[in-house]
Amino acid sequence: MNAPRAVRIVTEVTAVDRPFDYLVTESTAQVAPGDRVRVDFNHRSVRGWVLEDVVATTDLKPLAKWLGYGPPPSELELLDWAARRWYGPLSRFLVATSPKRLITSLPVTPKSEPLAPSVRPEGAVPPPGALHVAPTLDPLALVLGVYEQTREREGSLLVLVPTEAWAARLRGRLEQRGCAVASGEAQWDRMRAGWPVVVGARGAALAPVPKVRAAVIVDADDEAYRSESTPTWHAAAMLRERCRREGAPFWATSMLPSPELTGRQGYERWGEVSAGWAQIEVVDRRQSDPHDGVLSREALDAADAALDGPEPVAVVVVLQRLGRGRLFACRRCGELARCATCGLAEQEDGELIACVEGHVARMAFCRHCGATALKRVRVGVSTLARDVAAQLSQIVTEVTASSDPALELSRVVVGTEAVWQRVRRCGVVVFVDFDQYLLAPRASARREAIIAVGKASRLVGARGVGRGPVVVQTRRGDDPVLGALVDGDFERIIADDLEVARLLELPPFGASATVSGPGAAQFVSGLSGEGVNVEESAHGYHLRARDVDVLTEALRATPRPVLRIRVALD
Repeated sequence: MNAPRAVRIVTEVTAVDRPFDYLVTESTAQVAPGDRVRVDFNHRSVRGWVLEDVVATTDLKPLAKWLGYGPPPSELELLDWAARRWYGPLSRFLVATSPKRLITSLPVTPKSEPLAPSVRPEGAVPPPGALHVAPTLDPLALVLGVYEQTREREGSLLVLVPTEAWAARLRGRLEQRGCAVASGEAQWDRMRAGWPVVVGARGAALAPVPKVRAAVIVDADDEAYRSESTPTWHAAAMLRERCRREGAPFWATSMLPSPELTGRQGYERWGEVSAGWAQIEVVDRRQSDPHDGVLSREALDAADAALDGPEPVAVVVVLQRLGRGRLFACRRCGELARCATCGLAEQEDGELIACVEGHVARMAFCRHCGATALKRVRVGVSTLARDVAAQLSQIVTEVTASSDPALELSRVVVGTEAVWQRVRRCGVVVFVDFDQYLLAPRASARREAIIAVGKASRLVGARGVGRGPVVVQTRRGDDPVLGALVDGDFERIIADDLEVARLLELPPFGASATVSGPGAAQFVSGLSGEGVNVEESAHGYHLRARDVDVLTEALRATPRPVLRIRVALD
């Protein structure tokens, strides 16, 4: 007679974030770590995941049913690390890496076939690490080179891109070149079986492959890789840790490598970085005719030239509304109203104006020339679309995140950054108010501004060649970000960001988190860990520590209040 067997499981009930032991019955004898099961949990039938085998005791409840495959056993330790790293319940990560339907059988895995000589990329594959690349560089050559270089290794090649639409296009290109590719929820069973190549967006960092042989993440600093819902995990950090645990090489490309990406290991330039940016034309609105409309004369000339071209979408006008307040500019000299302490844009504060940090509230006058007549220079997308249509005498399509994906685009498109997902090619991109990027009240404002122009370069540039133009309208013509964009040289910006992160102990040289919600004050008051600094902010409480382990241990040691809280780790 076989000895009784028991397993430790975690249920899908996120409010109870601890494991429980259950007895394996004859009907559930096939269960293995990672599998999905159904159990009786406090007189409720709930689903769960098997974590490991344990010693059986006589007082255990039996498993009710084996439901099928879940994440492979090799991934469970990674998920447990992620739950601690981003202060979230383990079940959230188990759900993210499990199929929405029940999978009880797996297909036969094909071999990693060698690439045909005609499709093998030319040149050597760069060494693993962070790569500084041009925004218009085609990542296919890197992916194919890594595929061929690691083809003899056991496991799957993971390839991440920012959006699902990009992943679908890349998958098609790889399959045309003879690669066996799995992608998307519909092919979860192929990923679980260990398909040679797995392509996807953020969720592919948790792809249920038994073993990773190598990984490539394109645009690793893209905000799409960060989960906005809690736990706020990041795909690049997850993938880097997964490769470290499995001894797999890891490549990460970025048009502007961040301190979080380069860390203490630095980065390498790959390809002609400067040549892959569009032709940047900076228009200083302080020197423009005050009777000009929302589009300057330079922008109108570029738009007219693009409308004479063959592109189905000729003109894209971008207005990204960052920050909470309206921008003010002097009617006489055109200078923006900015805080004398921090340099951020000032907004209405009752009858006064002040920055979002509230450093110095003052009367509404221009610090540059002393004039007391300030004008609001912020408009909404709908108003902008109306004005652009009048200036260009064209039908205009308005595109925002809430727009219908099936909406047919006209030759002129006005919208937020949602245009990056809707438009593939155009003749010109106009940033109608670039100061909304430069003066955004966040530490990453400069980086987001440059990355936005990089994405615009992709719209107006063929692969590997910037053909422009991108028109940037601003009232900060002397900003170093604009100089770097015009010159195509970002080494100083990258070095400055790294030095600031080191001096201020920002990630990766420190750790930080934001606690918000009705129970935030009670939760923060109970923090007992040493080495954690707490600062109150407009959005809740900001926590800082010398490293992420110190911060997460302090968070986990603090009892959660009854009232709701949201903990977002950077």
